[in-house]
Amino acid sequence: MSAARPLPGGARPDLSVLREDLQSIQPYVVPAPHTGIKLDAMENPFALPAELQDTLAQRLARVALNRYPPANPQAFKARLAAAMGVPDTAALMLGNGSDELIHLVIQACAKPGATVLSPWPSFAMYELSARFDGCRFAPVPLQPDFRLDTPALLAAIADHRPAVVFLSYPNNPTGNLFARDDVAAVLRAAPGLVVIDEAYLPFAQDTWMPQIADWPNLLVLRTLSKLGLAGIRLGYMAGAPEWIREIDKLRPPYNVNVLTLACADFLLDHLPVLNAQATELRSERGRLSAALAAQRGVTAFESAANFLLFRVAQPDAVFAGLKERGILIKNVSKMHLLTGCLRVTVGTPAENDAFLQALKAALDESR
Repeated sequence: MSAARPLPGGARPDLSVLREDLQSIQPYVVPAPHTGIKLDAMENPFALPAELQDTLAQRLARVALNRYPPANPQAFKARLAAAMGVPDTAALMLGNGSDELIHLVIQACAKPGATVLSPWPSFAMYELSARFDGCRFAPVPLQPDFRLDTPALLAAIADHRPAVVFLSYPNNPTGNLFARDDVAAVLRAAPGLVVIDEAYLPFAQDTWMPQIADWPNLLVLRTLSKLGLAGIRLGYMAGAPEWIREIDKLRPPYNVNVLTLACADFLLDHLPVLNAQATELRSERGRLSAALAAQRGVTAFESAANFLLFRVAQPDAVFAGLKERGILIKNVSKMHLLTGCLRVTVGTPAENDAFLQALKAALDESR
């Protein structure tokens, strides 16, 4: 592609029509494609079995690409709700990934001066979406062992009166599940919505979905990405019909495309395949965690997700050493409370073995 031509006379675009705060916002950074072993993005490393790939290809070939998707795919939503244990009393909303749903929840509550609150560190999109939608963001530091600091959290709720509280369950990037009693305390105290983000449900096996009827201010957010369908970008959110009806007014028409719907509908018939992959990843998580804990100079933290957080003395050097050996993980050592920490996605057995071998060499080099 040829380079863009400069404007006549060297004139520069006039950006004064943009929001004043926009230039100070740092975008969510996605690393460049990696040709080695990619263990940085909490993806399921297993492809679909070949026979399912072939059958899915035939299904997708019949999709009417010349037609818009249904504006409200009720039949698919009913199938999804039944498969994912959504209570009959709850309503369901679909999103282009859970990121879109995070944005729509905040946008629906973005009155002047509204605050979005979350324990911190946590998923970056809570803060970014709050800022994109003109809200204040109030991070509440976790305890040093990554548990909720419940007294500080409740005090922040009383002080800020947040419109929305986000709880990542389990938390990203730390991987731990917050105590259910602490979550319940937040639900009792919050004056607005509490969104429990269960992106890692296939690995945590712990959900608040059945409690939706017990907590009128609760929304449960999920994604199919971690189950092995990151490429189709489908998120869903359940809650009281009154909430979903109002938030859904902000949803762009046709926000979930026909190929995503067809692919997800097909795979609802084959959930045992994806669930078996999640079971294997949970087993590999245990093996990888034990191996990390046995490494000299490594502190590994318990995880209920499909990734592991670990601390080393020289995180930048170890990260670079792994990348030189063809293995990409995530360097989170600059985040609050995470000094010295790196995060690795649980991969296939062969990928995990390669990571452990490379880690040992990178650690030896860094000493």
